[in-house]
Amino acid sequence: MSMLLRKVWERVLWRSDSSTSASASASSSSSSSPPEVACSDMGELELLPSDILMHILRLLGPKEAAKLSVVCKALRSLVSDNRLWIHFLQTHQAEPSGDSVFFAETTLSYGYPLPPFAGHWPQLSFKHIYGQRALVPGSIIIDGGSGYCKFGWSKYAYPSGRSATFLEFGNIESPMYTRLRHFFATIYNRMQVKPNKQPVIVSVPICHYDDTESAKASRQQLKEAIYASLFDMNVPAVCAINQATLALYAAKRTSGIVVNIGFQVTSIVPILNGKVMRKVGVEVVGLGALKLTGFLREKMQLNNLSFQSLYTVRTLKENLCYVALDYEAELLKDTKASFEAAGEGWFTLSKGRFQTAEILFQPHLAGVQAMGLHQAIALCVEHCHSADLACDSDWYKTIVLSGGTACLPGLAERIEKELHALLPPYVSNGIRVIPPPYGADTPWFGAKIVGNVSHTTCDTYSNLVCCICILFWVVIMAPLRIIHSVSTPLTRFIHV
Repeated sequence: MSMLLRKVWERVLWRSDSSTSASASASSSSSSSPPEVACSDMGELELLPSDILMHILRLLGPKEAAKLSVVCKALRSLVSDNRLWIHFLQTHQAEPSGDSVFFAETTLSYGYPLPPFAGHWPQLSFKHIYGQRALVPGSIIIDGGSGYCKFGWSKYAYPSGRSATFLEFGNIESPMYTRLRHFFATIYNRMQVKPNKQPVIVSVPICHYDDTESAKASRQQLKEAIYASLFDMNVPAVCAINQATLALYAAKRTSGIVVNIGFQVTSIVPILNGKVMRKVGVEVVGLGALKLTGFLREKMQLNNLSFQSLYTVRTLKENLCYVALDYEAELLKDTKASFEAAGEGWFTLSKGRFQTAEILFQPHLAGVQAMGLHQAIALCVEHCHSADLACDSDWYKTIVLSGGTACLPGLAERIEKELHALLPPYVSNGIRVIPPPYGADTPWFGAKIVGNVSHTTCDTYSNLVCCICILFWVVIMAPLRIIHSVSTPLTRFIHV
């Protein structure tokens, strides 16, 4: 079909050129005849509906479409249509959606502090953006995670691989620098790229939550170890961003509350215009994915279900478990379902399917003395409401979920229901809970949005890297010093 349309296109253009030449020669031979109105340079293409023309342009690809806008003036408006270039961004540059590109170009490309929503957005030419993004070299993305690491190139559609987190490299007594150096070297070896070729975006685990001096010192120490280990590997530029901020960017937001259900703990992080509001308060619940998997394992053992590894239990959790909107009503239902685990046969679960996730809301079911997830989120919302910051008063009413366990069906709806029950109407009205936009890989996709943003005001690759690093190192509250290296044309940033 594609080849046929190309042939039709070439034939019509040839006939159009022939008729144009014939009319030109006829007009020159009979100068006494009255002048004719100039015909469109589209020729017989004018007979085709615009949607057919658009389909042909899509099949031709971005380069051929751009060339046609030069040789055929009548096609310029059609070739400049943003919908065409959004299609090319998705199919040729592996962008997840036009909305993500629009968010990046209207918000992230202006530098820090991130601009608040002003009621209107500038008009964008996605054709121009496509050309600018084609020049961006991309970045290596390393999403450290809390359970396992995802890594890949920002030009890829998805992460190219997974590995253990840096916490699992070396032993507990090894210096952080040594473990990170081993970790990053392993990632680069698996990707088969040289560290000195491209900048890197690293997601920083959400840790040391408080706004105390000791917590600040611990965060500082971790960031310095990340920078030192990468720069010693001759990485040209480093962009370190915490996972909550990346998850928010993946949801195309710069302000809101991120609920990250990690491997061991769950953190509730308020973020305003890209900055973590630690003074408002980051809430932490001592429940994570590992606790849910362990709870399901105990349920299976009580029901005499044998399995070979904890990985099997985690697979069953991811494929069979869900969150009940009404726990008491769910207990009265028949909820049996089966799943075939690779190499271990079929497993059938009943009430354990929703009881596993229920411990997020009722931790005492798992013997944990802690507040429920909904209570911790409500507390964070109340702190944000009471902070009375000079900005949009509803900035905290967008709640974005992140983490593999946050992908359990029904979780967003249950949290929203519980928040409306816990909070007064003037606070809860307008609250929206968004499931992980890209599943367990949500922070990685947030970094992908950062790594591919175009900077039309930057003349060199060096300046491009500078813009990205300035924007996001400040986001994680890091004062910067710019140091120009003599040995490389790229500008390095070192935290001081």
